[in-house]
Formats: sequence, C-alpha cells, structure tokens
Amino acid sequence: MEDYVILAAAAFVAGMIDAVVGGGGLIQLPALFSTLPNVAPATLLGTSKLAGVWGTGAAALGFARRVRVQWSTAVPAAVAAFALSFVGAYTVTHIPPDFIRKLLPFILIAVAAYTFAKKDFGSIHAPLHIGGKERAWAILVGGGIGFYDGFFGPGTGSFLVFLFVRFFGFDFLGASAVAKVVNVACNIAALLWFGYSGHLLWQLGVVMAICNVLGSLIGIRLALRHGSGFVRKLFLVVVTGLILKTGYDAFVAG
Repeated sequence: MEDYVILAAAAFVAGMIDAVVGGGGLIQLPALFSTLPNVAPATLLGTSKLAGVWGTGAAALGFARRVRVQWSTAVPAAVAAFALSFVGAYTVTHIPPDFIRKLLPFILIAVAAYTFAKKDFGSIHAPLHIGGKERAWAILVGGGIGFYDGFFGPGTGSFLVFLFVRFFGFDFLGASAVAKVVNVACNIAALLWFGYSGHLLWQLGVVMAICNVLGSLIGIRLALRHGSGFVRKLFLVVVTGLILKTGYDAFVAG
C-alpha cells in the first residue's frame, strides 16, 4: 500500500507537469524504478506508458476544448509518430542507444540556451507553413520524434513543444496542445508493444493512470490561466531538469 501511495503521488505530479510542457517521465519513471527495484525495466516502462497515455490523452482533449489546435499539423505528425515509434522500438533491439545517451545532454543545453536567449520565443502564435509544406514538416517532425521516442525517449514531450515553436511558429500554448496529440500517438504505439509482450502491471498502471489524469487536468488549468509566458518558464525548468538527469545517467552513473 505504501508503494501504491508513493507511485500515485508521483503519477499525479508527473501528469500535471507533462500536461503543460512534457517531461513527466522525469518524475514518474525514477519513482517506479526506485520503488520497485526487482521488477523488470521493460515492465516498469510499460506500466509508466499505461499511466501516461491516459494523462496525455486527457491533456490533449482538454486543450482541444479550450485552445485552437492546429489539426492540419497535429494529424500528419501524429500518424508519422505512431508509425516511426514502432521502427524506433525495433531498432533499439539491434543497436544500443549509447551514443544518444551521451549526446542528449548537449542537445538539451542547446535547446535551453536558445529558448532563454530569445525572450520573445513562443510568445506569438504565427504559423509559418500551410498546405503541402505544412504536412511535409509535420511528417518530418512527427516521424523523427516518434522514432526517438521508440528508440530512447527521455524528453519527447519537451522536444515536441520546442520544435513546434521553432519550426512552425506556434506560441508555447499552441505548441503544447499539438504536442499532446502527437505524444498520445507515440504512447499508444509503445503501449501496444509492451502489452503484446506482456510487460505491464495492470492494477498499478490503472491506479497511476487515474492520478496522472487528475494531475493533467490541473496542469491544463494552470497553462490556460497563465498563458504562454508561464509555459515558457516551466519549459525551461523541465529542460534544465532533463539536462541534469540525462547528464548524470550518461557520464556519472554510466
């Protein structure tokens, strides 16, 4: 029961953060690994996906009801992400992701530095692409991040937010809304794989999913109430956390 309480609380906080800028895995996954050290890592990852997909789905619906989601970007990006996440999951069984593990902290540092330096970055929603060009960019970004999510994964939601602001001209709120749709596709693809291979703790996953959804609903309210400026600040906090976590994993923990 104590383990359930700890993991339920972690899922709640993870859902709240993930709903705004992604990065909920920073809280949820370490909580699972530290609380259940004797459970197979694949099972813990699958259980985390089972909890996270519901929270991300709730966030996507919440944004769709209150924010104008750029569906012409979200749909092709989500389809590409769904397909390529399977390819990434297959690839990781043949090629160890060690080179990405060591490169990731430096990529995140560049993302944080760029966001911090450009004070008006993501403050105005001014889409840059239309028609076929928009779909092509959406497929490229969705497919690339989908592959990354299946192959390695940390920071997927935050990368999506950054890319939709940088290359599509969305503000942080609009980028976060589209990122949730794409993230749901990634999570569903991964969940199908974990479910098929039997790597799920269903009872625990359902409890965590409920808490993840509750946290997600609060996160949506915070994002909508405080706007893109708040999302930008939380984005920088989460990316900083990702830099520290991925840097530790790559160069200290080994």
